[in-house]
Order: sequence, then C-alpha cells, then structure tokens
Amino acid sequence: MTLADKIRQLISEAQEKIAAADSAETIEALRVQFLGRKGGLAELTGLLGQIDPAEKPEAGREANRAKNEITALLDARTAAVKASGASGSGAGAAKLDLTLPGTAPATGGLHPITQVVDEICDIFYRLGFQIVSGPEMETDYYNFEALNIPADHSSRDDLATFYLENGKLLRSQTSTVQTRIMEKERPPVKVLAPGRVYRPDATDATHSFMFHQIEGLFVDEKVSFADLKGVLLAFAKQFFGSDVKLRFRPHFFPFTEPSAEVDVSCGLCKGSGCRSCGQKGWLEILGAGMIHPNVLRAVKISPEKYSGFAFGFGVERIAMRRWGVNDIRLFYENDLRFLRQFSA
Repeated sequence: MTLADKIRQLISEAQEKIAAADSAETIEALRVQFLGRKGGLAELTGLLGQIDPAEKPEAGREANRAKNEITALLDARTAAVKASGASGSGAGAAKLDLTLPGTAPATGGLHPITQVVDEICDIFYRLGFQIVSGPEMETDYYNFEALNIPADHSSRDDLATFYLENGKLLRSQTSTVQTRIMEKERPPVKVLAPGRVYRPDATDATHSFMFHQIEGLFVDEKVSFADLKGVLLAFAKQFFGSDVKLRFRPHFFPFTEPSAEVDVSCGLCKGSGCRSCGQKGWLEILGAGMIHPNVLRAVKISPEKYSGFAFGFGVERIAMRRWGVNDIRLFYENDLRFLRQFSA
C-alpha cells in the first residue's frame, strides 16, 4: 500500500467517525486525533521524505486534500451539533430541554461593613443628622491643626500617619470632614461623616492600616453634655437593643473638652461579665466630648455664643461586637465563605 493509499484510508476513517460525533467534546477529540501535531495526518506526512521520489507528488496532493477535507468535515459537524442543541458527551447525550425552568444567577449582597455603615447612618439621619463626606487625601491643617492637635503630638509622627510625597497625607480620622463643613455652614450644624481612614498600624486580629470611622458633630446655641448623652443613648438603644446601658468614662482628646470614652453593656452577659467583654460587663465602642473652643475658633464660630459635641467610633469594632467576629482581617480577605454569612 502506497503512502497516498494510507492517506485516503485516513480520510475514510475520519469521515466515518466525524459523522457519528454528537458533542463538541467528541469533535474536538477527533480534531486532535486526525489533525493534531501528533495526529494521524502528521504521522503520515512525516513519511514523505522516506518514500520513492516518484510517489511524492501524489502523496503530497492527497495530504493537502486530507487536511482540507477533514477540517471542513469537523467544522460542518460542529455547526450541526450546535444547531441541534446537543450537550454533554457520549452517544447517549441528551438534547437541551427547553421546557425546564431556568437557573437563576447567584445574587450578591452588601458587605457586612457596608451594612453596619448604612444602618448607623439611617439611625442618625432619623435623629436629624445630615450625612456628609470629604476627601481621603488631606492636608496637615485639616487633619491636625484645625482640630487643636499640637505640633508635638504623637499622632503627627511619621510612624502614626501616612504622609505623601506631595506634602499631603491620608486622613487618620473623619473629623476632617467636620471642620470643612463648619467652614462653609453656620450653626446650627448637625452632620455625620462616615468614611475610610488610614493609619500605619501593624495588621493583626484587631488592627488594620485601613478601617472605617463614623464621626458625628452638633453645634448650636446651648448644646450641653446632656444632649450628647441623649443622642448616644437613643442610637445605642436602636442599634444594640432597648435594654442596653451606657457608661461614660473620663478621657482626653485634643479636640474635645470635657471628653469621655463610651461603653455599652455587654449584650451576652447583660453586665455580669463573660469572655466576650473580658469579664468586665462593658464593651468600649466610641469616644466623645464637647467641642474644644479652639476648634470652633479655627472655623470662626464664637465659642461664647455656640457650643457643640462630637463623637466617633470605628465601624469594624461595632461589626465585630455585633456578630462575634474575632479577627478584623476576615472583613477584607474576600473569602465568600465568610461574607455569605451576612447576606440578607
């Protein structure tokens, strides 16, 4: 049998097998079998250099015909299989059943941090606060000076703030937004500023170089610490439950005076002490206080006529308390096994 005869035999074999193919997978396998780099046609054409020179012209013509004809057969069979709606592989593959109900695409959900931010903003909106935002790249003035933070304060060190080459910095708190608002608006001012903040903290179970803060501000005539306590208690009862209690502990912040750390009673042990609250019965959630007169003077608001309060808290801390999450990094690893737990 000459090489040309072997090539014609290969064409016949290909015709038979391609005609019987009933799936895209089978057709692709036949394409590799006959036309692949190590397929039947390549094996036969590799013998052209070993045959009698007189046979080469016929064998070459048959090789070209085989390539073109098998390619055409494969393409035609592929189109026919697609048109018939065949699926799967093997001779018994079933056709597409158009009467079956469709498969709904997977639906997404809001990130747990976004859920907490939205809920908190909704509560304070109903308390009369306007939701505002500001730039994440800030100046030293808005991030420190206007907030009565002295030049030698530790928060202004290179190890505590992300300074940029253009002379600006990544804001370390959303209090910067409050200053910008007070520059443009005259009292009464009642705003809530949620957003991302940045600090060069070592990442661990309770710290991240990027996290979310929400800070509130209320400035008007005769605003008192009692108003601050009333607003925070209303928020806590709405967010944590009607049986929650608040505790104010004296603290120091450069931009408020007097200042306080605010704790909520532990929802698990109801104040008796447990592992979640470190046996204290209380969980620290935010810092607050009456706005320092120097902060008001920086935005040309008279502290003799007006007073106000400010408060701020980390969203991640609130979310961790709510759902019992013990590692802040879980919120940012994009592990769907974790995130799907919070889908509505």
